[in-house]
Amino acid sequence: MGRAEERRARQQSARRAKRAAKSGGIRRFFTWKWLLGYFLGLGALLVGAFFVLYLLVEVPPANAAAKAEANVYKYSDGTIMAKEGTVNRESVPLSKIPKKVQHTFVAAENKDFYGDSGVSFSGTARGLINTALGRGKQGGSTITQQYVKNYYLSQEQTVSRKLKELVISLKVDQQKSKDYILAGYINTSYYGRGAYGIQAAARAYYDKDVEDLSVAQGAYLASVLQAPSQYDWSAAGPNGKRLVKARWNYVLNNMVEKDWLSKSEREGMKFDVPIEPRPIPGLDGQAGYFIKAAKDELFKAGVDEKEFEAGGWTVTLNIDKKKQKALEKAVRTELTSKLDPKKRKVDGDAQVGAVSVDPKSGGIVAMYGGAGYTEHWTSNATRSDYQPASTFKPLILAAGLENGATTQDGTPITASTIYDGTSRRPVKGSLTGFAPPNEDNKSYGPISVQKAMNNSVNSVFAQMAVDVGLDKVKNTAIDLGMKKDAGGFDVRPAMSLGVMGASPRDMAGVYATLDNHGKKVTPAIVKSAEKGDERPQLPDPTNGQAISRGAADSVTSVLTGVVDDGTGQAVRQQGQAVAGKTGTSDDNKSAWFSGYTPDLVTSVGMFGESKKGGKQVSLKGTAGGGRVNGGDFPARIWAAYTQSALKGDKASKFDLDTDMGAAVKPTAPPSSSDTSESPSSSASASESASESPSSSPSASESASESASASSSASPSNDGSSPSPPDPSSSASGDAEGGGTLRRQQQQ
Repeated sequence: MGRAEERRARQQSARRAKRAAKSGGIRRFFTWKWLLGYFLGLGALLVGAFFVLYLLVEVPPANAAAKAEANVYKYSDGTIMAKEGTVNRESVPLSKIPKKVQHTFVAAENKDFYGDSGVSFSGTARGLINTALGRGKQGGSTITQQYVKNYYLSQEQTVSRKLKELVISLKVDQQKSKDYILAGYINTSYYGRGAYGIQAAARAYYDKDVEDLSVAQGAYLASVLQAPSQYDWSAAGPNGKRLVKARWNYVLNNMVEKDWLSKSEREGMKFDVPIEPRPIPGLDGQAGYFIKAAKDELFKAGVDEKEFEAGGWTVTLNIDKKKQKALEKAVRTELTSKLDPKKRKVDGDAQVGAVSVDPKSGGIVAMYGGAGYTEHWTSNATRSDYQPASTFKPLILAAGLENGATTQDGTPITASTIYDGTSRRPVKGSLTGFAPPNEDNKSYGPISVQKAMNNSVNSVFAQMAVDVGLDKVKNTAIDLGMKKDAGGFDVRPAMSLGVMGASPRDMAGVYATLDNHGKKVTPAIVKSAEKGDERPQLPDPTNGQAISRGAADSVTSVLTGVVDDGTGQAVRQQGQAVAGKTGTSDDNKSAWFSGYTPDLVTSVGMFGESKKGGKQVSLKGTAGGGRVNGGDFPARIWAAYTQSALKGDKASKFDLDTDMGAAVKPTAPPSSSDTSESPSSSASASESASESPSSSPSASESASESASASSSASPSNDGSSPSPPDPSSSASGDAEGGGTLRRQQQQ
């Protein structure tokens, strides 16, 4: 062998030795001893990591969703009216849940619950692996783990959340009793049909309280937790029904196995089919309007909106169940039953709002917001986009009496003061020219304030507003309860026609203040509110003197004349003292009756609202009739409601502190030269400057009134009031009068 071959042989031998040494070194680390060491080391590392995790992870406070409950609304007598909230839940203590019903949940989810450590390590490990591999939601958790997930954590499927769940579950099991954990689990779980917690579920599926559940019903509720939407009997297909029934049997069999149910009782048990789903009591019907109004009051009073919406509040309203039913019936019998939108388009445009108030407490005892909150979202009881029209006239008189105002020639303004009732007579003393027409353009000549109120004479109150002072009229109106920022509430002569916006609630407050002898009444729908020990301080609905008693009582005196011998005769009731005022806006877009007895104040408004776009439209032709006046449907609704609401009560009389008497008959009218107006006030229409377009009222601002009583009312025969107006004044003429005013404004 040459030296070259020898060298190559040595190199090959060296390479083989190197490979052999390297191979043997790696294998040394994979002997069974080394593998056991690796496993034990990894186990020790995991135990150490878990120990550190156990020390670091604390039991957190409950999450917001777990604490959220329904807000419960009650009538004034304490009976439940509605429940509303982001979560339909009403937590109950475990003591209210029958023992065997408790056991149905344990048998369904974790039959060894009472003896376990709170966790299932095998189930958790399986869940961790599946979560890491992206296989979605996996079962196997204990009741404690499910409670921890519901109450303390989120529903996200992540490895970190599963690890936290494991640690917190161990700690909760050590810190809390099994009964505490079971109650938490049953009250935080979702059962379908929008129901969180067993009380809501019992109502949703069986229409009963939890304490009245049977074992069979409890077994179904425990079963439905596994797949609420799939196992809801009303929505389940054949396979879903088969699966939930199998689950139901599984639950009961486990109860027998654990000696929680006897075999004989189990054998005689039948599946109890749940009721059909129903809307959760809340926003449907009038309740939705109540809830919205109650929230507005509470938030205005300082209750935090986010805290309130989290639920758990019990709100007692001032709504009287009997009076509420009476109001709804009155609207139905006197108006809505007569409407036929398919036959008459205008019938579909008719809207009604009403608010009834106890003048002594200020509580809203009845309220009508419309056809229903889910059908007509805007509450007609609280909307303030329609004009109150002539129901504003008493406020002008109140301002005059309160401020000791006089006419242009210095005559004090009282019920017997004589004004010139000529239609389109130019208002004197105003910086802005104004000459409003009366209803049907009728001229009354010299007329007392009392009779002008009875017949709602526009020309008289337009002049009176200027005599009193427009600023003073507005300030008094605000003191009585009108909104200072109401649309159209500008300081101008047209204000006398009630051209600003107002709601039935606003007008009920104003008239309640008059009824309450001038003491301010701010209608309140909330009687009390509480959440646990929290009871927010609510403002007093009757607080402070708005105007003097003498001024308020004098206006009441005059308004009894409107009922006895004016446009409000439709509301007269035998032996019962009634005061009130009608109102009808120009173009017949709104019609009102606001009135009161000594014990009850109610404002009824009727509004023309187009179904498309919500535009204000005329009510003319509603129910097949002609023009809709305040003395028509609104007064009839008022009368039917008040008679029913006060049924059984003794007829009452007003206790008035006034030297004006009760709608005292005015003295014989003097000649026109003796009226309170200066001679120049009879100047021709051509001498009066019309309002400029920038300050003139809109086409809907000339209030018109029916000067005749409703056909259902009988005329007054007591002779204590001025003679009734000419029946011919009830002829349709509203559009003509308004048109004349508009032409004046445009010149």
